[in-house]
Amino acid sequence: MELLQLLTLALIQGVTEFLPISSSAHLILPARLLGWQDQGLAFDTAVHLGSVVAVAIYFRSDIRQLGVALWRRLTAGRQTDDSRLALLLLVASLPILPVGFFSRFYIEEQFRGVEVIAITTIAFGIALLLADRLGKTVRDTGSLDLRSALLIGVAQCLALIPGTSRSGVTITTALLIGFTRRSAARISFLISIPAISGAAGLKLWDIFTDDVFIKEMNFQAADLAAGFIVAGFSTYLCINLFLDYISKMSFLPFVIYRLILGSLLLVFVTG
Repeated sequence: MELLQLLTLALIQGVTEFLPISSSAHLILPARLLGWQDQGLAFDTAVHLGSVVAVAIYFRSDIRQLGVALWRRLTAGRQTDDSRLALLLLVASLPILPVGFFSRFYIEEQFRGVEVIAITTIAFGIALLLADRLGKTVRDTGSLDLRSALLIGVAQCLALIPGTSRSGVTITTALLIGFTRRSAARISFLISIPAISGAAGLKLWDIFTDDVFIKEMNFQAADLAAGFIVAGFSTYLCINLFLDYISKMSFLPFVIYRLILGSLLLVFVTG
C-alpha cells in the first residue's frame, strides 16, 4: 500500500470512528472515488483495533472503576450504582455481536455500494438532527436503565450497514430517549469497546483462516502496524476534542456534513 493511501485511511478512521459520520463509509469511499485499490479487511481491522485501544486508554479510569464494581457484584454480591451501570452497558453492547456474526458475509457482499452509503448517510443524518432537536436531553449516564440499554444496543446493530455510523445511531437513540449530548456520547463510546473488539475479532478469524492472506502476511505487517498506530493516536485526540465540543454545541455541523456528503455521492452515482 502506498504511504499516502495508508496515512490518509488511518487518519480517516481515527477522526471518523467516534464522530457521527461513519468511519466505514469513509474507508470504503476513497477506493471508489480516488481509484485506490481497496485496502481490504486486514487493514480495516488494524485501524479499528487502533481506535478501540485509544478509546480504552481514554476511558481507562471509567473502565477500571466499572470493571471493579462489576467484579465485586459478581463475586461478592455487592451492588452499587457503578456495578449497575457496568451491567447495563454490557447489555447494550451485546445485541450487535450475534447479529454481526451471522450477517457479516451478507453485509459485506450486499451493502458496500456507494448507493447504500449515500442513502444511509442522508437518512441517518436527518434522524440525528431530529433527535438533537426533539430529545429532552436531561438524563445523565447514571440514569441508564434496562429498557434504554436494550434500545441503544438494538439500534447499534444498524451500524453494520455502511454509512449508518455506529456512534451516530447510538447517539441518536440516546438523545431520543432523553440523554444529554455528552452522556449520549459517553454511552456510545463505552459500548463501542466490546462492539468494535468483537467485530475486529471476527474479521481476524476470517483473515487468518485464509491461506492466501497468511502467505502474504510478511508483506503487509508494516502497513498494518502503521495503520494501527496512526488510527490510535488520531482517535485519542478526536475523542477529547469531540467531547469538549459537544458539551457546548449541537450536532448540526455533523448533520450538514452528512447531507452534503450524501448528496454528492448520489450525484456521483447517478452522473
